[in-house]
Amino acid sequence: MPEIELSPAVRTANVYLLFAHEPYYPRPGAREINTTVVAANSLLHPQVYQPDGARIHDRLTQGRKQGEIVPLATLTHELNGGADWPAVGDWEAVTADLLQVVRSGDCDALSLGLPEIARALVCAGPNSHVRAYGAANGGFTSYGPTERTAVLDEINTCLTNLVAERDLWPGGGLVAPLTRPA
Repeated sequence: MPEIELSPAVRTANVYLLFAHEPYYPRPGAREINTTVVAANSLLHPQVYQPDGARIHDRLTQGRKQGEIVPLATLTHELNGGADWPAVGDWEAVTADLLQVVRSGDCDALSLGLPEIARALVCAGPNSHVRAYGAANGGFTSYGPTERTAVLDEINTCLTNLVAERDLWPGGGLVAPLTRPA
């Protein structure tokens, strides 16, 4: 795997990763879960594929705002449309492991059942558009950055309410984050 250059950017605490995944039902009769938000430090969990989790954590926490929710698609956009993922890590293995950690209760998460359009918007880059066909009117509706921001704002409201008393627990026995040259 190629080495990545570590810049001396400031790491931000309390950043969250949002990723979509195959839907599952946590228990019979429960609502479908198809999207998950975890604390960035969950990427440092020992059950997450390493060192890729630590590399993605490093990328995720650089130059962000406190409390920012960063969709995986935003990282992909920032990584040259995904072309630079190989220099950072295997996001598919990392998110698959994260989902297992969440489902086993080894870290806290905000598990969501997003509607189809909302899920598509967070899976698309920040400047992308999603078109949906409306059978009722026989036409297409385009959803873009404004609607994506609205979805992220709704998720942020849910997360803010959830962490009002206690932030998401990233799990125990975390590996050390990458160190940066001074």
